[in-house]
Amino acid sequence: MTKIVVIIPAYNEEESIPLVIKDIPKNVQEVIVVSNNSTDNTEEHAKKAGASVLVEHKKGYGYACLKGMDYVASFDYTERPDIVVFLDGDYSDYPEELTKIVQPIIEENVDFVVGARVKELREEGSMTGPQIFGNWLATALMKLFFRSTFTDLGPFRAIKYDKLLDLKMEDKTYGWTVEMQLKALKQKLSYREIPVNYRNRIGVSKVSGTIKGAIFAGVKILAWIFKYSFK
Repeated sequence: MTKIVVIIPAYNEEESIPLVIKDIPKNVQEVIVVSNNSTDNTEEHAKKAGASVLVEHKKGYGYACLKGMDYVASFDYTERPDIVVFLDGDYSDYPEELTKIVQPIIEENVDFVVGARVKELREEGSMTGPQIFGNWLATALMKLFFRSTFTDLGPFRAIKYDKLLDLKMEDKTYGWTVEMQLKALKQKLSYREIPVNYRNRIGVSKVSGTIKGAIFAGVKILAWIFKYSFK
């Protein structure tokens, strides 16, 4: 049986995190919630919902993801997963769609799958104008420089565990998703996009919900793209 673990970075998601965990398919080996220095009851609610809970005090999406990866690396060798799924804790994604996200890896031996938040499956208002433009620009540049077919930097994604380790992920903040896609392209991993549903998140976005966050995220994403384009 394919072993799957889910890593969920979360910052002040006490309202949404139980819903996210509840909707994750039951065939998942372990759900890992990484509280990124939350000041509300995210950790307690996640534990009550059945997740393993870690705390990362350094603020940043990448810091939280790396904390989850360090935890998985501590597993006994026989318990290490075949697939790692990354999923946000705000309930904007549909966790039950994990099944179709991992399907190409299990059935077709694809290395990496990104859930694409296509327009026809997005709830109105679920992505801001800067998010939509930023996704378009980043994926257009990846197409130009790497002949990529990516259309989105969606956070709902699955990757073979051994391939994830090979990527040697390092971004600590908002560049995490684009770093993974760029390194997958550079290492010539096989990849696929799967259209996913997307709804308005619970609470206020810590990135797109602020001007500072949106600008910082945009700068980090473009920096990664240009770094790898001329490497």
